[in-house]
Amino acid sequence: MSAAFDPQRWKPASFLPEAEARDPALIFVVAVLCFLACLTGLMVIAGDRAAHGWQNQLTGEATVIVRARGGETPDAAAARAAEALAAVPGVTEARALEKEKAYELIRPWLGDVADLEDLPVPRLVAVGLDDRKPATAAVLDKALKAQGIDAVVDDHSVWIEDIRCAAGVVRWTAASILALIAGAAGAVVAFATRAGIAARRDVVEVLHLAGAEDAQIANLFELRFARVAAVAGAIGAVAAGALGAMLRLIGGGEGITPALPIAWADLLAVLPCPVLAALVAAVAARITARRLIQRL
Repeated sequence: MSAAFDPQRWKPASFLPEAEARDPALIFVVAVLCFLACLTGLMVIAGDRAAHGWQNQLTGEATVIVRARGGETPDAAAARAAEALAAVPGVTEARALEKEKAYELIRPWLGDVADLEDLPVPRLVAVGLDDRKPATAAVLDKALKAQGIDAVVDDHSVWIEDIRCAAGVVRWTAASILALIAGAAGAVVAFATRAGIAARRDVVEVLHLAGAEDAQIANLFELRFARVAAVAGAIGAVAAGALGAMLRLIGGGEGITPALPIAWADLLAVLPCPVLAALVAAVAARITARRLIQRL
């Protein structure tokens, strides 16, 4: 027996076989977890893009609800409001909407009403805001009051805040899901490492008596399962990328749905998956192997 352990003579292939009967099951489980992780990442990227698109649309627009006063007709009041708002700095366009559009907006709330002409339906003015320096709701309201127009300005701030909150919830939920998936993958690799060490307990003891340090023996398991996890991660990433490409092709330019617009560049997000899977597996295998070897 040699006095010192030579790590160059003990390659992972000589101590641990290239393939085992448990490998297909391990690769399948890790590949499924990586597929779910990549799919979650793609959905988060698409959802975040959709949220930013909605937010930009709402930020660049405002809606003014105009009520007629005295003997003035609603259409005349809306036209006067649009004219007053068009002259406000920070407004690119102010257009009075047709009464049919106002009817369509309130019809879901009132139900199937035969004649809406008898109801005091307010008119709407769509206001386009400058992207660089948009006019605020206070400025628009001041301009309307200066002309004696009874109106309410909606700058969509409530909707924008709701979108921001929803996007934040989606991000934190996705982060939690990814953390759970990483933990599950680490647990699977830890179980496989424990089984591998139990099957080779006699060899581990001989190596330890030959002068091998715990870290050197654990290194063999670390490299072994990192390689297996990298292969599984590549399979999961390819499957998720293929599904993302399919959804993109089915839905055309907006992905499968405008709510989750998948871009071709989003598919690049699956590329780090094999490396991350290998890192998680290496850490899990190293921690498990060192603890078990120390007990032996």
